[in-house]
Amino acid sequence: MKILIVEDNEQLVEEIATFLRENNFVTEYALTLRNAREKVELYQYELIIVDLGLPDGDGLDLIRQIKEKDSETAIIVLTAKDSLDSKVKGLEYGADDYLTKPFHKSELNARIRSILRRRKAGGSNTVTVNEISIDLNASQVTVNNTLIQLTRKEYDLLLFLIYNKNRLLTKESIAEHLWGDHVDQADNFEFIYNHIKNLRRKITLAGGNDYLKSMYGMGYKFLID
Repeated sequence: MKILIVEDNEQLVEEIATFLRENNFVTEYALTLRNAREKVELYQYELIIVDLGLPDGDGLDLIRQIKEKDSETAIIVLTAKDSLDSKVKGLEYGADDYLTKPFHKSELNARIRSILRRRKAGGSNTVTVNEISIDLNASQVTVNNTLIQLTRKEYDLLLFLIYNKNRLLTKESIAEHLWGDHVDQADNFEFIYNHIKNLRRKITLAGGNDYLKSMYGMGYKFLID
């Protein structure tokens, strides 16, 4: 899961980002409205945490931009204690939830997982594609009712592919999803091929179909008829 944090308090951003990474989320951040706008235009995020009080503009404007680009992106608004109007406006503009500062990071984690489950699984805690079943709460994958052991990256890759089934995913978009800002440290995208190969092998060894298709020179598809 890829999350963008938009917050001008650098210490708070680092605390949230570190906590979310420890909970297996790919996390990026922006300290200004301008930087956030650039990231939203360039990259795809499943969830964006937005502080409305940014130094160079109103976070509500960012929410409008996000919803115009992709109405499926989930949004959590961060607000101060006395900003009821901002909370209401954020929800009216399309935000899914809000948190009032200060907040416990465990509460943020619970809100994020709840939103993502509702949006990606239609309110269910299980994602099922034919013989493949994914328990979102336990982060476990079964194929033909047989549990398969995946690494965290393989698990995140499988979810990303399934959520974008029948769509071409470039190597760049996969790398961005799995590694976020740290992808710039990679010399090439050979690691993606290795993850795809291992994921395909584990699924087919458990009797599953080979849904992972390589599109030469372009990327990969998870093809479902």
